[in-house]
Amino acid sequence: MSTPQARFEGSYLGDAARLPDDARLECKICWWVYDPQQGDPVWQIQPGTPFTALPSHWRCPQCDGDAAQFMVLDEPAA
Repeated sequence: MSTPQARFEGSYLGDAARLPDDARLECKICWWVYDPQQGDPVWQIQPGTPFTALPSHWRCPQCDGDAAQFMVLDEPAA
């Protein structure tokens, strides 16, 4: 069972090794969801790109938040 802090503060706590390739993450500033199955057309990130493979300069395409501001989503994609 995870603690509330582990689930809120980035969920992966900045440790990308804890993220599976299919992990979906949500920006805690604007709630935009990065889904690796869809990629990110704004940043020209191809579908199938895991969050851990995003370029170091990548930021939220909606609010410009840093990748460290993203939280892991538990629910599957709709």
